[in-house]
Amino acid sequence: MSSDTKKSRGRQKIEMKKMSNESNLQVTFSKRRTGLFKKASELCTLCAADVALVVFSPGEKVFSFGHPNVDAVIDRYLARAPPQDMGTMQFIEAQRLANVRD
Repeated sequence: MSSDTKKSRGRQKIEMKKMSNESNLQVTFSKRRTGLFKKASELCTLCAADVALVVFSPGEKVFSFGHPNVDAVIDRYLARAPPQDMGTMQFIEAQRLANVRD
């Protein structure tokens, strides 16, 4: 290695505070929202979980993600009711266990 090469400081920790630049704030919000929705989707797929996310943007827009859908998950949460179709849930669990064994 030559002494001219610039050494990286690695990944830096970012202080958690509201961003002052509105343009950067909107871009960061969009990227993080996409990542959050992707993680929620993975959670649904891998764990057969019911998930609902509602996010309000700095521009007052509403974004939501839900599996099976937001209304069903919220209604179930508010009613504290078990899933409607237990036969489907048992089938999904059997498929998951079969995949784990394979």
